[in-house]
Amino acid sequence: MWNRRRSLNFWLSAWLPVGIGILAILVESTEWLGSDNTSDPLQWLYESLFGHVSAAQWKVIHLVIRKSGHFIGYGLIGVAWLRAWWMSLPRSQFALDAFLALVGTALVASADEWHQTSLPNRTGSPWDVLLDCCGALVLQLVVYLFMRVFKPKRLMHADGY
Repeated sequence: MWNRRRSLNFWLSAWLPVGIGILAILVESTEWLGSDNTSDPLQWLYESLFGHVSAAQWKVIHLVIRKSGHFIGYGLIGVAWLRAWWMSLPRSQFALDAFLALVGTALVASADEWHQTSLPNRTGSPWDVLLDCCGALVLQLVVYLFMRVFKPKRLMHADGY
């Protein structure tokens, strides 16, 4: 498989999830989805499910929801990058694929935060980039542990033991 020419379908299968993840970030990184515009709809949904909260409580809950979104969203993008590198470099070690995935995630997160500094109702923060990379790293570790349990042959071959 490594020496054969790969089809367009293979490359789309490998890299389209990364592209979709980046597109989702582009959509979410707009003025319309800033915290000032998401607070009311999210508060309505939260209170519909869990009951009324004070303004002070909502401020904390909204922050937790938004930061959890960073962690989970970029965690999923990190896994998409990991999968793409895993497919594209079938003889590489898992650690290399994970490193490349983390670099890709960090680049997207950095570009996103930089872009947000140009929007009137958004801010860019290096702390968000760190949170995004932590999400990617944690989900990559989950994938690694899953692979150790359910696909040890591929992982052991790739890691060289």
